Amino acid sequence: MKNLFKVSVFLILACISTSVFSQAKIKLGHVDSNELLKMMPGRDSAMQKMQDYQKSLENQLKAMQNELETKYTDFTANQATMSELIKQTKQKELQDLNGRIEAFQTSAQQDLQNKEQEVLKPIVDKAKKAIEDVAKENGYTYIFDAGVGVLLYNDGSENILPLVKKKIGIK
Repeated sequence: MKNLFKVSVFLILACISTSVFSQAKIKLGHVDSNELLKMMPGRDSAMQKMQDYQKSLENQLKAMQNELETKYTDFTANQATMSELIKQTKQKELQDLNGRIEAFQTSAQQDLQNKEQEVLKPIVDKAKKAIEDVAKENGYTYIFDAGVGVLLYNDGSENILPLVKKKIGIK
């Protein structure tokens, strides 16, 4: 009898919670964040900063490689007349310079990624805020990012890109 009562209460609660959840209106939206970021104000200048920074790193790397090439050419041209101690010293110098070049390449890649995040962060943050504002203002429950392949089906979803563009001031 007690078990029957418990089961009955459980079933009643399950029915009530199901009907409450089914009455909750879910409004879905989607936006292509990649497309939005391409249109964002300030993106072009940020990308130019990135290209300038990348160019400066490439120039530094090229200078180091030219130095290595010059020293290697000098070493190969003159090694026949060098004493064994000088040869070993020059070889060690070439190996050290090559190691510094490899370390610089690794460091430069990391620096470039950090610079990209630093330069693009304000733009990405502004886009995220606009998406959140549009979602709240228009009663969306979920916004999916169609730009990263997250959205697989969108029959019941609205594209909010025009609303976000309007919010940011993009025409």
